[in-house]
Amino acid sequence: MSFITDNDADLKLPPSLASLVKFCGFILLVYFIVASYLLLRGERKTLLEDLSESTLRDLVRSIGTKVTFRARRVPAVSELLDFDPHMFSVIPRHFLPDVKNLCWYEELRGNVSADPYGSNLFGRLSSNMRIAFERLSATFRQRLILHDGKLQRLRCLPYFYIVGQSKCGTTDLYERLRLHPDVHLTPPKEPHWWCRKRFGINRPGDPPLTRFPLDHYLDLFDPVAQRIQHRLLGNSSSRSSIITGEATATTMWDNLAWSYLHDISREAEPPSLSQDFIHAVQPDARLIAILRDPVERLYSDYLYFGTSNESPLDFHQKVCESLRLFDACLRDAGLRACVYSSTLYYAMSVRLQVGLYVMFILDWLSVFSRDQLLVLRLEDHAANVTHSMNRVFHFLQLGPVSKQTERLIRRRPVANTRDPSDRKLGPMKPVTRELLRQFYAPFNQKLSAVLQDESFMW
Repeated sequence: MSFITDNDADLKLPPSLASLVKFCGFILLVYFIVASYLLLRGERKTLLEDLSESTLRDLVRSIGTKVTFRARRVPAVSELLDFDPHMFSVIPRHFLPDVKNLCWYEELRGNVSADPYGSNLFGRLSSNMRIAFERLSATFRQRLILHDGKLQRLRCLPYFYIVGQSKCGTTDLYERLRLHPDVHLTPPKEPHWWCRKRFGINRPGDPPLTRFPLDHYLDLFDPVAQRIQHRLLGNSSSRSSIITGEATATTMWDNLAWSYLHDISREAEPPSLSQDFIHAVQPDARLIAILRDPVERLYSDYLYFGTSNESPLDFHQKVCESLRLFDACLRDAGLRACVYSSTLYYAMSVRLQVGLYVMFILDWLSVFSRDQLLVLRLEDHAANVTHSMNRVFHFLQLGPVSKQTERLIRRRPVANTRDPSDRKLGPMKPVTRELLRQFYAPFNQKLSAVLQDESFMW
């Protein structure tokens, strides 16, 4: 039976309005369902986060119990020679005595009229390098000298290496250092030759490419060789004080290329490291490392290499997952094996191991003496750049700079600062910071003991 009379028919809603009312009702229903779900999900998420924090604290403590520092096996020079005989045939054991930088004369082989830089692989990667090589090629024959009836060219290696660490101010240090009149730096700042390109690796994770020959690396320093030779041929009675260097910030820690060359399991350590080869051909090399609080370094690293989904929460989740992976590795392998593991490196979504400074410092000190390695803190460098640069100049045995140059060094804008868009994300979550502080604590304690400086405790 219908309860609507003919008179009531006038009260019926028009079809279009009735549809609108039904649609609004549906939207309200969906809204309440979604709101209820989010409320319940938020309560569940809070519960899980509380549980996760407790679990992660136990995880970090578990990692700490497995941290044991053992001396590495240093390979014999004969092993290095077997691996790269060409390097040892090109670089002499003795260098020019009247030159502060490491330089020597090399016999020119091949067609003297051919472009010596035409096939350089660094030139193929960078238009700036191609232009630089074109300029060098134009004056190449003028730079040749005749000795004992043979044409020779001057070759040079870096006098110093800024070996690390990534996201710790290496670019700023490099740019201020180039303002010293006796320092001549050439592009690129980071050739990545010792740790990657000599193995045919461009970036970690990329498939192997053609190996970059030593000759191509030496070509990078031909502009310095040109200046030094001009000084030598100018009948100057004084010793050439010009030096050069490079600042590949991954040299200190990146030995991932070994996984492409050797059938090593996750438990194995690299048979040799970059510093073994550098020391074998340059036993007197000067090394500089600039470090920062590893917790802050990791967040800066994340923001620099991150994706469009960057956020403090995303960083926290990536840190948690990486800590789990690191702990799992330590259950099966030694600390050094995990630190250098390419498998672990590619599995972790943040580069935890790059902040384990003491592991790399100890391995560099296994072949170089302590007085050949200058270790700076970014915090000190930022607070007093004049004092920091004076330490570097003294370490490199450079003369004092003029007042004008000192002002230029002091007033130079900070290089490679954090992107303004990253600042909008704010700091990391307090729980993340605390987890990372606990994780890095035993490594920082060991580092401060090795360097005999408590400021590296952070």
